[in-house]
Amino acid sequence: MNKLPILAIILLVFSCKAPEARRPISSTSGSFINQSIERNKALNAKETAAIEKVMTQNNQDYIASKSGFWYYYNTKTEIDSLKTPAFGDIVNYNYNVKTLNGNVIYTKNDTKTQNYTMDKEELFTGLREGLKLMKTGETVTFLFPSQKAYGYYGDENKIGTNIPIVCEVTVNSITQKQIN
Repeated sequence: MNKLPILAIILLVFSCKAPEARRPISSTSGSFINQSIERNKALNAKETAAIEKVMTQNNQDYIASKSGFWYYYNTKTEIDSLKTPAFGDIVNYNYNVKTLNGNVIYTKNDTKTQNYTMDKEELFTGLREGLKLMKTGETVTFLFPSQKAYGYYGDENKIGTNIPIVCEVTVNSITQKQIN
């Protein structure tokens, strides 16, 4: 009897292994996300402290919004028949932009009179949410942390990275959307 085929079969049976899963070349530990979270928490705490300092220096009754910014009314309309804007309404408004220490970034002449269709056009988050609180004829001063303003990218012109801002906004008119 030839021992070579038997030896080959035995060798073949014992040398075959089950396939192993390939291991990843690199693994992530989530450290980047954790660092980002910590960096954002620190930035938020720093901006909140700066905004709170401004609020204590000004003799105004600030209101904390549910959206994460603060504001007070320069001019408040007490007429109940006037409504705040709804989805699709056109808001005609003017505004200026300042730093927290009061340096003017954009005047009302720079920004010109704006028309904004509620929630149908691009507008930075804080101003979009702020306009929803206003009625025709009101002027409101908003304090926006950077994440509610121009955030990490700034406006790519005069407002830099992570800059909290102050906006004084006047709503000239609100035109209700036409229902077809």
